[in-house]
Amino acid sequence: MIARAVLALALAVALAGCGGGGDEGAETTAAPATTAAAAPDEGEVVFRQNCTGCHTLKAAGATGKVGPNLDQAKPTAERVEFMVRNGGSGGLGSMPKFEGSLSDDQIAAVARYVAESADQ
Repeated sequence: MIARAVLALALAVALAGCGGGGDEGAETTAAPATTAAAAPDEGEVVFRQNCTGCHTLKAAGATGKVGPNLDQAKPTAERVEFMVRNGGSGGLGSMPKFEGSLSDDQIAAVARYVAESADQ
């Protein structure tokens, strides 16, 4: 997905540089290329790399059945951060502790992502 965004940006830059011909003094402006919409945020990346095997979260296309369905649970960012840091047990399995393997920024990002993305 990122490769496509980079390719599209390179193509846009190349085409903008082609000019057209004729109007040597005419000023042309191209709309700025944005890649933010194409690139997932850090929380989504962390979720996809670490959580999709166990949890369901529609926004991430995750359909895991081991951990809680996050769309149904609608956890707060604080609850997600606590569970990601400390892990937990119950239900069908045990959630591993991610403190120490994920940075504080990654934990905060995934907590925000889950809380904001859980099916409202």
